Amino acid sequence: MQSAQRRLSGLVALAVLVAGACSATGEQQQAKRPPKIARPAPRPAGPPPGSPAPVAPLTGLPTTAPGRPALSVEINHTNVPVTTGLDYADVVYEYVVEGGITRLVAVFDSQIPDRIGPIRSVRPTEASIVWPLGGVFAYSGGAQYALDSIRSAPVVRVQASNAGRAMFRDPHGQPPNNLYGHGPQLLAKVHRTNAPLQLFAYRKPAAGFTGRAVASFVVGFRAGYAVTWDWDHRRSIWTRAVFGRVERSTDGIQLQAKNVVVLFVQYAKGVGVMGAHATLIGRGTAWVFSSGKLATGQWSRSSNARPEQLRDTKGATIRISPGPTWVELVPVGYPVTLAR
Repeated sequence: MQSAQRRLSGLVALAVLVAGACSATGEQQQAKRPPKIARPAPRPAGPPPGSPAPVAPLTGLPTTAPGRPALSVEINHTNVPVTTGLDYADVVYEYVVEGGITRLVAVFDSQIPDRIGPIRSVRPTEASIVWPLGGVFAYSGGAQYALDSIRSAPVVRVQASNAGRAMFRDPHGQPPNNLYGHGPQLLAKVHRTNAPLQLFAYRKPAAGFTGRAVASFVVGFRAGYAVTWDWDHRRSIWTRAVFGRVERSTDGIQLQAKNVVVLFVQYAKGVGVMGAHATLIGRGTAWVFSSGKLATGQWSRSSNARPEQLRDTKGATIRISPGPTWVELVPVGYPVTLAR
């Protein structure tokens, strides 16, 4: 009996020793494990703290999409009740085509609206307009001489024949003025980051704009296309009227701009009645409207690859207000009438 008890006591003692050894081994392994290191939270997108915010090249304002390519779209505002998307444009060019009518090239970069139009055919003037912008140029098609011209520009050309679902016909509109584009889908046709060149020099917020005060002015396009720009002092913008009425977008917003740049340019006669186009290489008179004032001077451009340079009568660079800008390509000899 005593022998059996001694054997049982020995087994219990052995079990305690084994348990203690296992526990010690577990503690030693736990002690040898490297401690967990907390990974830092991912840094939010944007510039490093303390660095200046990126600036949109076509407005001079802070942007949330630095490096985004430009989207330029040929737009018709003739015989249409209202245009779509122009209130989102950074820059809009207005120029003369056949019969004295005007067409528009709207350039989007800071904001890309979902719907833009109506989109119409290309003209030779557009090659010089979009050349320094790069990115995508969208149009409906065009005559062969105009198609040949735009092929020389370093842009991704998107027209009705290759746009796919990026363009569509509005069943409620009348052709040919019922072709529209989806902004993001049009921009997706370019597969590289290629920000446009900065077109203008911008003044700092504290800097004033030197010039004579102007309350209103009329750009004397012919054939009923004269444009009136009125200075809204309360909102510090120029508001636009054409065809004898306020011009609004489909959102009901009156078209407006922080700056209106009038370039007096020569128009070259091209092939047939459709071939006239603005000559944007060279120099000429420039009227720059900003902050309710007019500064006069000269524009110059040495090549398609470079944008126009604006200088005042003393040769200093004209700096405009940050914000959207309209550029009026006015034939030499057309009047621009001022009202105080």
